[in-house]
Amino acid sequence: KALHDKETFHSGLTQLHVTENMHERKSMMAQLADGFITFPGGIGTFEEFFEVYTWKKLGFHNKPCGLLNVNNYFGPMIQMLDNAEEEGFLLPEDKNLLIQSHDVIELLSQMLEH
Repeated sequence: KALHDKETFHSGLTQLHVTENMHERKSMMAQLADGFITFPGGIGTFEEFFEVYTWKKLGFHNKPCGLLNVNNYFGPMIQMLDNAEEEGFLLPEDKNLLIQSHDVIELLSQMLEH
């Protein structure tokens, strides 16, 4: 079955893009987005977050990357990034590419400044 045969789409959408695969989907999202906000989620969310964060570090885009850190959900991941910096695997300027807040209004405000 095609991907669009496996999913249900919201009936109130004003625009819908159907792609052949995840790579095409993520590429289109990155192209159309003004920035990226990651909400708490599972492994797919982590994968998409780290991909756009890595793309920013490599200079493939210059769009803000934000974490909405609801109830400190991303605390352990932020600790992992802190550890990567302490161990010399992540430069401080690369860690500073990430915008984070527990408050959506504050996060959006910070992202608009970048």
